[in-house]
Amino acid sequence: MQANRILIDTLISPKRIQHLTIPDWELVIRQARSSQLLARLAITINEEALESLVPEGAQRHLRAAIAHQSHLRNAVRNEVAYIAEALDSIKTRLTLLKGAAYELADLAPARYRIFNDIDLLVQKERINDVELSLLLHGWAGIQHDQYDDHYYRTWMHEIPPMRHLERHSIIDVHHNIVPDFGKIHLPAEKLLRDTRQCLNAPGVFVLSIPDLILHSAVHLFNDGEFDHALRDLFDIRDLIRESIISDADWQQLISRAEELGLGRPLYYALRYLNIVLKEPYAPYLKRLTKYAPNSTALKVMDYLFVRGLKPEHSSCDDSSTLLARFLLYVRGHTLRMPLRLLLPHLARKAVTQLRNKYFSRQEPLRLP
Repeated sequence: MQANRILIDTLISPKRIQHLTIPDWELVIRQARSSQLLARLAITINEEALESLVPEGAQRHLRAAIAHQSHLRNAVRNEVAYIAEALDSIKTRLTLLKGAAYELADLAPARYRIFNDIDLLVQKERINDVELSLLLHGWAGIQHDQYDDHYYRTWMHEIPPMRHLERHSIIDVHHNIVPDFGKIHLPAEKLLRDTRQCLNAPGVFVLSIPDLILHSAVHLFNDGEFDHALRDLFDIRDLIRESIISDADWQQLISRAEELGLGRPLYYALRYLNIVLKEPYAPYLKRLTKYAPNSTALKVMDYLFVRGLKPEHSSCDDSSTLLARFLLYVRGHTLRMPLRLLLPHLARKAVTQLRNKYFSRQEPLRLP
């Protein structure tokens, strides 16, 4: 197996592990850890009853990943209960997004997911009340300068992240799944009208299955952040495999994408599930052809996304991988805000990074 495919191919066909050498195992584990896929690798091997094929040294890493992921799943459920209490005090419904939503709704991606933070969606007109209630319940804004605070509150679809002072959990509070100034304009009310309550968590809601898939697709293919892109692609695969089964399910998903103006992110999701993870979605891609870019642009996007969706590890990089990820980062920003806002923003961030790197004050030398 090629180095840049060894983790992906192992996750797709776990029985391949019988052919892995010790150096192969070392590479697979490093790639999986850096891509937040080590728990998925471990649990997939267990589900296939292949533990006997794993060398003892590798087994220690896999067992530790499963224990860590189990702890995080419990921690997320506990933290959601605290957040629900804070929002209930102001009579605001808690609607979860992404990883926490998968966990509380008992959806397939949660079996393998590593959780970094908790994302929630609230009505825009209640976001100040939500922020104040969270402050009163122990969360505080993560330190940002005045410009960053203005950037979040004016241009983005969320307020600055908040961290609990004791438990150190991080919350991202959204009022939409796309930025207000971005190229996609989506009324968040359409999402909030179609939520469903979690069976084992009264008072906690998640988006409908089509909306969860579409949110994951727009997050992956429009935001420009590719640190854990492969993990997110597997999440979309799991959601589709679990819930989009019949032709009626597919039609509902495609119709919802058209209604919300998310036809192109869904097209990209199915295209790269097919190209990268070998999922057989060609018939459904045909229904979304009208949302594809022209043939020249599509070749460019294939070049960029195939590299951006590799595991986040140096063994997967070629001479153009870093350039591809940089261009995807810039593309993501152009989709989030117009050039009149983007160019000054990127210039300011570049100057700030240079100043911090070369001109930050050094601690004075203290002699004994």
